Amino acid sequence: MAHDIVILGVFVADTAYRAARQPKIGETILGKSFSLGPGGKGSNQAVAAARAGGDVAFLTKLGDDAFADMAMSTWEKAGVNPVVTRDATSYTGAAYIFLEEGTGNNAIIVAPGAAATISPGDMDAQADLIGKAKIFVTQLEQPLDAAIRALEIAKAGGATTILNPAPAQPLDASVFALCDYVTPNESEAEILTGLPVTTVDEARAAADKLLSMGVKTAIITLGSQGALYHTQGESVLVPAFKAGEVVDTTGAGDAFNGGFAAALSRGEAPVDAVRFGSAVAGISVTRPGTAPAMPSREEAEALLRSV
Repeated sequence: MAHDIVILGVFVADTAYRAARQPKIGETILGKSFSLGPGGKGSNQAVAAARAGGDVAFLTKLGDDAFADMAMSTWEKAGVNPVVTRDATSYTGAAYIFLEEGTGNNAIIVAPGAAATISPGDMDAQADLIGKAKIFVTQLEQPLDAAIRALEIAKAGGATTILNPAPAQPLDASVFALCDYVTPNESEAEILTGLPVTTVDEARAAADKLLSMGVKTAIITLGSQGALYHTQGESVLVPAFKAGEVVDTTGAGDAFNGGFAAALSRGEAPVDAVRFGSAVAGISVTRPGTAPAMPSREEAEALLRSV
């Protein structure tokens, strides 16, 4: 069955620890709170896109364990169509998330588990699904060669392709040539381009470098400074949306990418899709957690009308 949006990525169970600071090596400190919930960039993006009104299929691998059951339940509630292989010899991914009490800033370790074995051959096996998508989205939590193969299949099928290059790693120009949109945050843009990204002007310079490397359109998310949409002949800073007190920034980039993909799949103009994605992200950071924080399409549209 064809779906408007196909997302390749990883599900992990988020184990989130809130404390005043991170412990040093060899040190034990007391935390303020703990939570367990669904995460993984691809999964979060699929939930965000589905909650934002998109028709979404999510392609991944899981273990055969309690965390896999959490994944399936999360997707069912959000309306995501899972296209999943279960590997009983491995485990479902998990993430350690440290949340700084005073700021809500985070530091994360991801262990992808079964999803680390996603291969180009797996993508060939799903070529019909990927090739018929309107929008194809992936990140870099699963192996790079699988992401590249999926981008090739999506491109050949005429899909609009979105690469969220996270966790960041240097990429060859041949990868960028497969991407209609590349959506790094500040630190990811620095790793991709070798240029500092702390201001909007620096973001524009990094976006120009990405275009010179083969990217068609760069969208650099800049946290509280907004999101920079940058293509040949057009550069627009979309301001961040303030939807309330910031509680947890962990899934903000995923919220943006999912919302952006959902809006594009409905035929919205790219800059309008960036605005919609920014509204989705703006609401998500006012709520704890990642997938559970993703807002509905109605909530995002209400925020857009209010500004």
